[in-house]
Amino acid sequence: MKAIRRFSVRTVLPAPIAALGDLASNLRWSWHPPTRDLFQRIDPQRWDKVRKDPVRLLSALSPQELSDLAGDAEFVSAVAAAKADLDTYLTEPRWFQAWADEVEGGAPKAIGYFSPEFGITEVLPQYSGGLGILAGDHLKTASDLGVPIVGVGLFYKTGYFKQSLNRDGWQQETYPVLDPDGLPLSLLREEDGTPCVITLDLPGGRELHAHVLKAQVGRVPLLLLDSDVPDNDEAARNITNRLYGGGGEQRLQQEMLLGIGGVRALRLWSRLTGAPTPDVYHTNEGHAGFLGVERIHELTKSAGLTFDEALEAVRAATVFTTHTPVPAGIDRFEADLITRHFGGDRAVEGVPVERLLALGAEDYPGGQAGMFNMAVMGLRLGQRANGVSQLHGVVSRGMFDGLWPGFDDDEVPISSVTNGVHAGTWVDRKVYEVAAKHLGTTDIERDNAWDRIGDVPREAIWSTKREMREQLVKEARRRTRSSWKKRGASPAELGWVDDILDPDVLTIGFARRVPTYKRLTLMLRDPDRLKRLLLDEKRPIQLVIAGKSHPADETGKQLIQQMVRFADDPEIRHRIVFLPNYDIAMAQYLYPGCDVWLNNPLRPFEACGTSGMKAALNGGLNLSILDGWWDEWFDGENGWAIPTADGVEDAERRDDIEAAALYDLIENSVAPRFYDVDAEGLPQNWISMITHTLATLGPKVLASRMVRDYTTQLYGPAARAGWALNGETFEGARDLAAYKAKVKAAWPTVRVDHVESSGVGDSPEIGETLHVNAYVSLGGLEPDEVDVQVVHGTARDSDELRDVVSESLQFVESYEGGRHHFAGDLALARTGSFGYTVRVLPKHAGLASTSELGLVANA
Repeated sequence: MKAIRRFSVRTVLPAPIAALGDLASNLRWSWHPPTRDLFQRIDPQRWDKVRKDPVRLLSALSPQELSDLAGDAEFVSAVAAAKADLDTYLTEPRWFQAWADEVEGGAPKAIGYFSPEFGITEVLPQYSGGLGILAGDHLKTASDLGVPIVGVGLFYKTGYFKQSLNRDGWQQETYPVLDPDGLPLSLLREEDGTPCVITLDLPGGRELHAHVLKAQVGRVPLLLLDSDVPDNDEAARNITNRLYGGGGEQRLQQEMLLGIGGVRALRLWSRLTGAPTPDVYHTNEGHAGFLGVERIHELTKSAGLTFDEALEAVRAATVFTTHTPVPAGIDRFEADLITRHFGGDRAVEGVPVERLLALGAEDYPGGQAGMFNMAVMGLRLGQRANGVSQLHGVVSRGMFDGLWPGFDDDEVPISSVTNGVHAGTWVDRKVYEVAAKHLGTTDIERDNAWDRIGDVPREAIWSTKREMREQLVKEARRRTRSSWKKRGASPAELGWVDDILDPDVLTIGFARRVPTYKRLTLMLRDPDRLKRLLLDEKRPIQLVIAGKSHPADETGKQLIQQMVRFADDPEIRHRIVFLPNYDIAMAQYLYPGCDVWLNNPLRPFEACGTSGMKAALNGGLNLSILDGWWDEWFDGENGWAIPTADGVEDAERRDDIEAAALYDLIENSVAPRFYDVDAEGLPQNWISMITHTLATLGPKVLASRMVRDYTTQLYGPAARAGWALNGETFEGARDLAAYKAKVKAAWPTVRVDHVESSGVGDSPEIGETLHVNAYVSLGGLEPDEVDVQVVHGTARDSDELRDVVSESLQFVESYEGGRHHFAGDLALARTGSFGYTVRVLPKHAGLASTSELGLVANA
């Protein structure tokens, strides 16, 4: 029999312990051990049964049990202390407040942070992989630092998916339905108690309505739009059914709701709470790109700006972060689909569909006509853009260089902020206990104790690492038993599970999504050699592996099946396990429990790869291809770099070469160092690598460093640029739009006519000065509207310049016909082959970089 209606009945807490509701609803508990301890204290067994979910725990308690707790004076006192601690955390000044008081030009009052997924905690499964986990870490760290971020995303009623395996090792997906009433979420309501509604137009005269759910992430509100509301038709209700589910039209409608609806949700939030509207909008990947369209619409309607004027006002205050170096990872839609949603009677006021199409057009060499590219739109709508590691910045500048023709890749205006991870979420409690005992602090960053890591006794480091390895072994056995039961095995067949893995064996972890470029099965290139490594009598290794493939990725599922079938072999299954359903809960055992974290992507397709950072903070050593963050921070003592076969075009041969290099490293370097122990059984050289890793990588891989970088390098400048253009009359936006129109119209006639140099002979020497005179035609532009530069560097045989430096020449005089003379002196400061050229660029105070317009006139 099925119910005709279903709803959740929430617990009413007695007054003495009513604060438990506040503690449960603020997700700070997910990274605050004392709060988790308080909930565990209520009923340790039930706490484990509800998978450490405070909301579910409170709902499971009977009225009598709640009454008993309210009558326990000691417990009531503990609740009051926890609530007082939370209130202090939520209100006291933190890093951002100190920075804002000192920074020149002012700091943003609020920042809108848009992402299609957020991985905050396992009890709120709204993430699929690295992007969501990063977004969750970003919000948690912003909370810790006091950065005034408001998160914006979607609520998926079935999340991503739960993974299991069938008997043949093939991935199975299930989609448990999530009930918002049973989650740490609250529904935004109007003053009369009715749910707040966001509405968008859809083709065919349909409307898309969405409610707004709020999760409180410490100090940071996270607004999640939910289309599963009664006023929608069935198709509209299912728009937010699954993360990254459905076809092209559903994905487009999800992204419309995220971008357009997300901006409207922010306006709603400000109206309801009095919170300031954001000064900066940060979009992660192109998924939320339509936020710029909604803001252009707002400005054309409320301020009477033209499309171009509103575009400049929007761009100035927008930050775009690209998270993928793989073109296949970018959302692209057919232009006809965009027209169907934004053209005709569905046109957004102030945003003609042809202007919208131009924002996402792949109108550059190598682009595809008739396609609308969300990342391209994100770059055109954001004046500031970045990749997520130094190498990813290089790759991104090359991938998108068609948007800035005439510029070398290193001048493409995409910077880098290397990702980081939230220590409170990912560092095992045992590590904090060791720090408290031997360093006198659990906040190594605040107390600047990184250089004192070496003071921790080596036996304490090693015994702690073994304890974390042992808890991983226990968890792996539990999960393996559960997985095999789902695969159809009976309890009588599973006695062998009690002996899988060994807490004293070198443990290597590999866990991530399973697209082909991450090469899950690289380690299987020579299965016999891998078996020998696993079964070595003196120096065995063991592997703990996990990962999900997108439900539509058959190739990824085949890779998982290959790995599972290998791990099922009775000869080696005590040394290698594949654990299904990789998620936050599993990861919190994996990262601390592994001695080595393996990452072997096809370089340079790993944008950053933060899992290795989490392992490092738990005393793990990285064994990785030099890609993502590892390319940036590997120093020869914090792990091992797997050599790459760069330049080998045969993919099979490349994999064979790199797999052999991986086996060699494990056999000849990693395992010998792990098992090289002294008389006390301590691997001194290995422990030295652990302490070096913690002391040197620790400060770098923290999300606190990342969020500070975003704040000082991107959010602050974007806010100030936005203020400059968004005054009461929007004079700055109007002026910049007019300037750009003038420059674009004049640029076909801009050229370098003639360059003269003097001051050095045929054999110039270092320290001499080269006098440069440039004569340029500017059409209708004035000399102060351009930057005439001499660009110099080392000249290759092809006359291409490298290691270039640009210096501005000074205006001298004007002539008839729009010709002008610029001049300057250039000191010869380096030896060797030297070359220079002259170019003309647009110049305006409202431009964030000289290459922003993609216009250049070279000599």
